[in-house]
Amino acid sequence: MPICLIVDDSSVVRKVARRIVEKFGYEVAEAADGTDALDYVNSHPMPEAILLDWNMPQMQGIDFLESLRKMPNGKDPKVVFCTTENDLAKISRALWAGADEYIMKPFDEDILATKFATVGLRSAA
Repeated sequence: MPICLIVDDSSVVRKVARRIVEKFGYEVAEAADGTDALDYVNSHPMPEAILLDWNMPQMQGIDFLESLRKMPNGKDPKVVFCTTENDLAKISRALWAGADEYIMKPFDEDILATKFATVGLRSAA
């Protein structure tokens, strides 16, 4: 079963995203910030998909993404930024750093299914 890592400091957002992504047929792992996410990718098989928040304590999502993309196999996961940041400069920075897609919170199952399909991830939705 493919793995999706959900990285967000909000347990509510992680719970909502988990329910949606599990419907898509993914096993879900969670991280509360970029540091936890780096710990995860360093100690587990690389996930196929990562939903990533921007603003988090300890390590921002963009910093995690930049570190991830430098790792062996770090270019493999499809990364979808999922955030309230709507500044064009930040969106451009995320895409330049290696994000595959960008969605705004709040999101729903249809939006996530569309973005997964756009980046080539399978979805049962």
